[in-house]
Amino acid sequence: MPRMQLNDVTLREGDQMPGRAFTADQKVRAARRLDELGVPFIQPAFPITGEKDRSVVSELAGTTDADIVALARAVTGDIDVSLDAGADVVEVFVSVSDRHLEHLLGKSRPEMLAMLTNAVDHVVDHGGTPHVTLADAFRTDHADLVDVFESLPNVPMVTLADSVGVRTPASVQTFLEALREDVDLGRVGVHFHDDLGCGTANVLAAYHLGVAKADVSVGGLGERAGNSSLEEVVAACTVDDDDTLGVDVGELIPVCRDVLDELGESYGERKAVLGSAIAEHESGIHTAAMLSDPATLEPFDPATFGGGRRLVFGKPTGKGGARKLLQRAGVDADDETVAAFLDLLDDRGPLHLADAVALAEREFGS
Repeated sequence: MPRMQLNDVTLREGDQMPGRAFTADQKVRAARRLDELGVPFIQPAFPITGEKDRSVVSELAGTTDADIVALARAVTGDIDVSLDAGADVVEVFVSVSDRHLEHLLGKSRPEMLAMLTNAVDHVVDHGGTPHVTLADAFRTDHADLVDVFESLPNVPMVTLADSVGVRTPASVQTFLEALREDVDLGRVGVHFHDDLGCGTANVLAAYHLGVAKADVSVGGLGERAGNSSLEEVVAACTVDDDDTLGVDVGELIPVCRDVLDELGESYGERKAVLGSAIAEHESGIHTAAMLSDPATLEPFDPATFGGGRRLVFGKPTGKGGARKLLQRAGVDADDETVAAFLDLLDDRGPLHLADAVALAEREFGS
């Protein structure tokens, strides 16, 4: 088992974004692609919200390698609907910070604890597997969090949510280091939002402290600024720690792009990992080096994750790059030929690598 398991929340979080209304078929098709990627948990829906989400869970349950997770408030009605839909896991969530207890839940802390433990017991008594998410946990006092964990000794996974995206890697590290004095991080998950641009970095900080699970989303899709990005977390752990997190990294880019396409969601050409332009090089200094050793100017071979690079040659191409192209074409790269080839590239570029080599062969080959 990987050091940290992933719970994909793309379909549930994304559907809650303003102006979105994914269809049941879109959610099911996207979930099946995510299942092919190998994520162990997929949270596609919040069944109490309506027939669409209930049907998504029902159609997916029992047909995927991933456990299908249904979100539920800590009330029996939500839980019963999730269980009736056949969810493998019922993710019960409740607010735990003083601010959320007062302004969202309208409960005292003892009332919240009773509500949560009763909800978990209800899941277990009806044959379900409970997970728990503690909303606004990263703004909750340490002692109060420990009380919650002690009230849930048999829940296999308890996720701490940074519900407003206020944490940074440094504060995540400090928070979790203190918590692990009293709580086994092997049953702790994390859920971050990207409001400070730290969503992925926060997951990585938690990963290195030994948390067991992280909520992630394709392209960072989610409410407000979005959630921690699935593809960024996987790529970072693969490159930095040689840990693929149990997913098929060779399909990472194609699957994530397919999921976003299926949902009608766009992503920028310079989006980390996914963007088409992040492995495109045109600068003369860059392309010359890349022809010798691509790792000179890339953090990873995009093919590792199912992508590809593009080297572009034209006006910016320098003598070094032109000479290497000519050599690839089997042409004697003397100064005169290099100069003539640079003029051609200036006139006919920009050209991709194969086209640039073909031009050299055609114009200067024997």
